[in-house]
Amino acid sequence: MAVDAGLLAEAARTGAAFLRLYRFAPPCLSFGRNEAALATYDRAAIARSGIDVVRRPTGGGAVWHEQDLTYAVAAPIAAFGGLRRAYRAIHARLAEALAALGAPVTLASERSIPSVAARGAPCFAVPAGGEVLVSGRKIVGSAQVRGGDAFLQHGSVLLAGSQDALAAFRLVVEGAPPSLALRATSLAAALGRVVTWVEVARAVVAAWGAGATPVAVAPPPATREPFPDPAWTWRR
Repeated sequence: MAVDAGLLAEAARTGAAFLRLYRFAPPCLSFGRNEAALATYDRAAIARSGIDVVRRPTGGGAVWHEQDLTYAVAAPIAAFGGLRRAYRAIHARLAEALAALGAPVTLASERSIPSVAARGAPCFAVPAGGEVLVSGRKIVGSAQVRGGDAFLQHGSVLLAGSQDALAAFRLVVEGAPPSLALRATSLAAALGRVVTWVEVARAVVAAWGAGATPVAVAPPPATREPFPDPAWTWRR
């Protein structure tokens, strides 16, 4: 998360654009920047399980990272003509990459806006406009944050498995809307075969074109905080 925040700061400072691909090891639960995690997830149960938890610099709902490819794009907003256009354009490139692997992907209608009942739900519970779907089910979950004249968008491409692990840690709150079924799918399910992280990463880089190069950026010291701090992770 600190590297992603460092890329955002660099994009705002220099006007450069970055594409970063990575994965979580060990598996990890991530919360959105403003997600009410304390009211939604059982902190004690998560601690007893020994799993890693982090709060992202971007928004959205919780994601279980185990068999996925995580991407980060940091760029000037003007390069895409606006945040909404950037959201759709980046998903269009991801869809191109997954289609090249044989997945029957589509983009959700711009009118697909999560309902009030869906707010606070996990990232993959409900598709938003412009997101990548297979047979109406989310295969990519994404979120953004703005920093000056630049933005950071990062998200998760599900390669296999599911988001069902989240259900074990969700609290039952009186008066809260019923939990939404996780309407997600994976590349392995869509293609009927094992899909490797390297295979998908190569397809994503190819979809970005010749201008995409791998990056390994050590963020400025100021961006290393607050991500390791439980006070940040459980601030809400």
